Amino acid sequence: MASALFMVVLLAMASSVVLASDPSPLQDFCVADKASPVLVNGLVCKNPKDVVAEDFFFQGLNKAGNTKNKQGSNVTPVNVMQIPGLNTLGISLARLDFAPYGLVPPHTHPRATEILTVIEGTLHVGFVTSNTQNRLIFKVLNAGDVFVFPVGLIHFQFNPDMHKDAVAISGLSSQNPGLNIIADQVFGSDPKIDRGLLAKAFQVDGSLIDYLQKQF
Repeated sequence: MASALFMVVLLAMASSVVLASDPSPLQDFCVADKASPVLVNGLVCKNPKDVVAEDFFFQGLNKAGNTKNKQGSNVTPVNVMQIPGLNTLGISLARLDFAPYGLVPPHTHPRATEILTVIEGTLHVGFVTSNTQNRLIFKVLNAGDVFVFPVGLIHFQFNPDMHKDAVAISGLSSQNPGLNIIADQVFGSDPKIDRGLLAKAFQVDGSLIDYLQKQF
């Protein structure tokens, strides 16, 4: 009886893991119909008879992104919004450009694991484990190096070189990984999170919270 119960628990856990990923395709493709007013978990399928090669195509990833901003970085996404044919296929990618000392600030992808390959330059990357451990796993990467960021965990990428740009390509295990930039969401929410609540959470003076909220 105990062994049977154990097997049921294992099967339930396995089912949960499967259901946590993007839906598996039940046909050759389901090109997204972004003009459809119907709301589903994902995007409605275009009529297969109307599908063309352009639905599976994206051009321009060879072009550097504009890094002239506060963070000194630029992310060029290639997900289902750029390639409708990615709908239901559970993958996407992005080009990451970094000016000298450029940063993609701490963020999460709620629906995707990320695998990053450095193409040019050097990157200092890392992620923080969940729950109460808050352990930082980090590495300095050079051209040709690969690093993985597990789904949902806070992570970052930083170009420590003061003189050279850096470029990386990331693959993600979702057609629409999502992007939660921690500072933007905490200090730039609309409406603002109560300053007293944030002051207590971060153990700082309320005036510092006021300053940070103004920056976002």
